[in-house]
Parts: sequence; C-alpha cells; structure tokens
Amino acid sequence: MLLTQPESGERPASGPRIGLAVAGGGPVGLVYEIGALRALDEALEGVDFNRLDVYVGVSAGAVIAALLANQMPTGPICHVFISNESEEHPLDPQIFLMPAFGEYWRRLSSIPRLFWEACWRYLLNPLDLGFLQSLTRLGRALPAGFFDNEPIHEYLARMWSEPGRTNDFRELANRLFVVAVDLDTGESIKFGGPGYEHVPISRAVQASTALPGLYPPVEIGGRYFVDGALRKTMHASVALQEGLDLLLCLNPLVPFDARLALAAGQPTQVGQLVEGGLPVVLSQTFRALIHSRLQVGMQKYDTEFEQTDVVLFEPNRDDAKMFFTNVFSFSGRHWVCEHAYQTTRQDLLARRGELEPILARHGIRLRIDLLEERDRHYYTGLSDQRGLAAPEKYRGRLTRDLHASLDRLQDWVGSAPVDGAR
Repeated sequence: MLLTQPESGERPASGPRIGLAVAGGGPVGLVYEIGALRALDEALEGVDFNRLDVYVGVSAGAVIAALLANQMPTGPICHVFISNESEEHPLDPQIFLMPAFGEYWRRLSSIPRLFWEACWRYLLNPLDLGFLQSLTRLGRALPAGFFDNEPIHEYLARMWSEPGRTNDFRELANRLFVVAVDLDTGESIKFGGPGYEHVPISRAVQASTALPGLYPPVEIGGRYFVDGALRKTMHASVALQEGLDLLLCLNPLVPFDARLALAAGQPTQVGQLVEGGLPVVLSQTFRALIHSRLQVGMQKYDTEFEQTDVVLFEPNRDDAKMFFTNVFSFSGRHWVCEHAYQTTRQDLLARRGELEPILARHGIRLRIDLLEERDRHYYTGLSDQRGLAAPEKYRGRLTRDLHASLDRLQDWVGSAPVDGAR
C-alpha cells in the first residue's frame, strides 16, 4: 500500500530534503523491511539511502535506520542478516536468545524478603486483606524479561566501532533518531535529539527493541526504557519536524483481511481467524490497533506538514503469507526477504502513474526497466559483493544454528504469531 500527501509547492534550490521512517515488526518485520528497502534502492534512481537527511527508527526499524545512517548499503545488510555468513560481522544466533540469568537471580533472591513482607502485611490488615491477596507482592519476583538483550548492544557496538562507522549520534553525517519509551512516565524519547545525543547508538537501539516480556527494560542514565512502538507505530512526525520535502515510510505490520485473501485466491491456514485460536486473535487485534494509530497519524500529517510528500510502503492486507509467518523465527527469512522485494516491486509498478509525478518533484526517477525484469531477485547483482550468493547456496552452519534456535523460541511462544507490540 502507498499513501501520499497532496502536491506541495516549489522545492528549495539546494535540493530536496529526504528522510526515512522505519517502523517495528519483530524479526520477521526486520527481514521484510530489508527486502522492501532492497527493492526501493534499486528502483528509485536519485535516492542514496546512505545519504538521506533524516532517519527515524522504532523497535526493529531502529536497527535498519541505524545501519543505513552508518553508511551500510542495502547489499551488505542483506549479506549480514539474510545470508548470515559475513566474515566482517558474523551474527551469532545466540545473541537473541541468551537467558537473562542476572535478572533471574536478582528476582529469585528477593523471594524470601517479599514473602515475609506479604505475611507482615496480612498480619497488619487481616480484615482488609486475604492471605492470598497479600501474596500478590510475590509477583515482583517474576523476571522483567526472559532473554538478555545486552549481547545485541555489544554486537552492534562492535559493528559500529570499525573505521568509517561510528556509535556516536553526533558523528553521523545526517540526523538519526531512535525512539524508545520511558517505562516510568510512558514518554517517548528521541535518542539522537537534544539531551540524548551522548547515548551510544547501540544502546539506544537496544532500548528501542526491548519488547516487554521478551527483554528486560534497558537502563540509561538511571531511567528505564522499553520498545518505542508502545506509543506510536512509526513516529514519522519526528522526521517531519525536521523540515523535509519527501518522507519515505516502511511499516511491515497490517491487519489481515481474510475476505480479500479469499477473493484473491490466496490460501489461508484457517477459514476464519477465530479458528486459529487465541494467538491468531491477539495478532489480528494488535495489528489492527497499531495500524489504526498509524492511519490517524498519517491523516494529521495532511494538515500539519502539508508541504511534505509522504509515501508509505507496507504489505497488502490480503497477504496471508506474511500474517501467518511466525514473528520469532528466522528460518523463513530468505523467502520473507524475497517476498517483500517482489511485492514492493509490484506495488511500484501498480502505482506508477501516481508515484512518478510525486517522485519527479524531488529529482527521483522510477527504474521501470528494472521493475519489469521478471527474473530479478533481491540477491540479483549481489553475488559478487562480499560473497553474497543465492539462497540455496548460503545455508551455512551459523544459518542452521539460527534456524534451530529461533524455531525453539517459536515452540515456546506458540505456533502462531503474536507480534503487534513490535
């Protein structure tokens, strides 16, 4: 789907200011965005995704935005996160699934104290509190997250410590904002903005991806932060406030329309979503909630930022494959990346008449010749770049390990995706 703003006025002689806003969507959303960006990178002549004026990333989208702002092209991003055989940045699958032993021990060690506090509370108020009600204080002993997200921060910090890259917002050539939520206030915080430029980019990304329940809140400066998508899906307004002429937006999560899928002849796992049980119902509920927030925001931009053209890329609502793909598993990341790449190409062609005049105002041309190549894939032309090969050729040991690890996680959380929080 593509949404655009009305035609704006004349552009400054210095050239258009272009930005990118990337929403969250869990591991599958991350892979989808990589595939979509690969398609856009090829098809939009006149856009350098490593030279945009403003980047905004939320949750999984924070990883994408930070990589692009740090001068990593879409090809090497595919190499690292899709092939998983990068010699420069080997991705150990265990960094996503390291148990938070420190958190476990801290919580468990508090049980004796909490138990006696509960008993004392009951003895002081036996008429007002039942004994079982008093024991609710033991809920504090539950861990705030099951997996340790510190290895994620360490991995990104190593990647951005290499020559030509930086882990400091202030040293980037262009503006990068990573959005997280202050757990104690519910306030959205723009890391990279005034007062928060000193925070390492890797730490900000760790905070923005700290999905409650999965990872514990991230402590920064005595405050605790969680997933940035809890307040807004994409935080596109953060980019628009920078005075842009064109804003490109990526959102991997949309509610599923089973009737549209049926009309389009796309097979689904269930006849009606209720047949999928609680996980499917919750997934649809979360998707509908976060997408409604995004739509409300996009409508406001029509009046608040009427001089800016906004283009939104997201899956079609009849895309059953994306809806029923487990959000926690990377085992299907090759086909997800390819799927996103091809659907984005189809979307560009279908909206050619609508998009070309909008993009032309900003010096951008659609590469119709590339979009019409039927045999083109996300890895086309990348085989010679740092050893990236076609999918059937790059299932190495680390790839298999990552598949196994994330599939175990899939077994723990259920067979269907529940991913609206990301």
